[in-house]
Amino acid sequence: MRILRVQRPQEIKQIMQDIRVDSYGVRIMLPKAMHYLVRMNSLSNIAANILKQEMLSLGGDVAVARGALTGKTKKTDCLLMGNLSQFNRLNEKLKIQPFGLNKIAQDLACTLKNYQRDEFILNLGRYRLDLGGRTRIMGIVNLTPDSFSGDGLYRQVPKKVLDYAQQIVRDGADMIDIGGESSRPGAKEVPLKEELSRVIPVIKALAKRIKVPISVDTHKPEVARQALDNGAVMVNDITGLKDSKMAKAVAGYKAGVVIMHMKGNPRTMQKNPKYISLIDEVIDYLDEAINRAQVAGIEREKIIIDPGIGFGKTLEHNLEILNCLSDFKVLGRPILVGTSRKSFIGKILGALPQERIFGTVSSCVLAARNGAKIVRVHDVKALKQALSVSDDINNICAG
Repeated sequence: MRILRVQRPQEIKQIMQDIRVDSYGVRIMLPKAMHYLVRMNSLSNIAANILKQEMLSLGGDVAVARGALTGKTKKTDCLLMGNLSQFNRLNEKLKIQPFGLNKIAQDLACTLKNYQRDEFILNLGRYRLDLGGRTRIMGIVNLTPDSFSGDGLYRQVPKKVLDYAQQIVRDGADMIDIGGESSRPGAKEVPLKEELSRVIPVIKALAKRIKVPISVDTHKPEVARQALDNGAVMVNDITGLKDSKMAKAVAGYKAGVVIMHMKGNPRTMQKNPKYISLIDEVIDYLDEAINRAQVAGIEREKIIIDPGIGFGKTLEHNLEILNCLSDFKVLGRPILVGTSRKSFIGKILGALPQERIFGTVSSCVLAARNGAKIVRVHDVKALKQALSVSDDINNICAG
C-alpha cells in the first residue's frame, strides 16, 4: 500500500494506464484525481457564501472569514478546495448566478486551464524551441565592465568574446542572452551610444556563427531594434515593457520577449523592498505587462515571464518566489528564472560570485522542479549536467 504524491495530469494518467484502466475510465476519472486549492481575494460576503454552498453541494468546500458567514464583514478572501471535476461542475453552476459569479466562473476556468498547461512552443524567427520535456538553458554573455558576477567581457578582444559564446553553446546553452548594461543593484545607466557599440557588433558576428536563438538584454527600444535587425530574435526586458516604444519594437519584428518583474530600478531596487503580498503582487504586475504586450501587438505565444529574482527582493523574498514558483503558472506562459551567482546565494553560503556554482545549481534544479522552463545562467556546463539528471527524474512518470 502506498500514498502517492503526484500533481501533473500526465503522471496520474500513467498510473491509471499502468493498472490497465479502460481508456474511457481514464478520461472520466482523471479530473477527479487532480486536486487544487484555489485562493480568491476580496469577494463580497454574498458571493462568497453562494460559492461555499455550491461547492459544498458538489462535495468540495470553501473557507471564508468568520465574519463573512455572520454578515459582519462585507469582503472576504476565499480558499476553494476540490478536484478538477468539482471545479468544472461549479463553473457551470456559477455561469447563471448573479453578484459577479458568472465572471468568477470565467476567471476560474482560465486560471485552471493555464495552471495545467505544461507544453509550450516558442517560434523565434528561424528557430522553433520546444519547452516541453526538458528545461532549457539561456547562457549569459555580459559585455559590461561592472557585472556583479565578475564575468564581464567588456575589455576582451572580439575573437575571445565570440569564442566564449560559441563554447557555452557547445556546453549546452539552448539560447544566448547578450547584454551591454549591468543591472546589478546600484548600477548606473549606460548611454545609448555606448550600449550599442558593446552589443551590436557581437550580435551581428555571433548570429553567423551559432545555431541557437540570440536574445538581447536591454530596456532601450533602439538597442532592441538594432539587435533584432542584426540577428537577435528575442528581447529580455528587465523593466517589463514599461516603455511602450519597446513593446512596439518587439511587436514590429514579431520577436519573442522576456517580461520581468522589478520593484523600482537598479539604482534603488534593493533599498528596503517591501510587499504586502509578494506572490500576488508579482503575479498582478506580470499579468498587467502581458496585457500591455498583447495590446501592443505582441503574440501571446511569444511571451516568457520572469519573476525577477534579486530585482527589488530580499533574501526571504527570493526564497519565497522559488518555493512558490508554480503559482506563476496561472499566467499561462513559460517561466524563466535567473538565480545565477546572485547575492542571495552568497548570503546563504558566505561565498563570492565565482564560488556560487553549487548554490546556483541547487536553485535552478529546484526552480525546474517547481515549473521553470528556462534557467538563465553563467555556468552552462554544470547546469546542463545537473538538469539532465533532474529532468529525467521529473519526467520518469510523465509517460
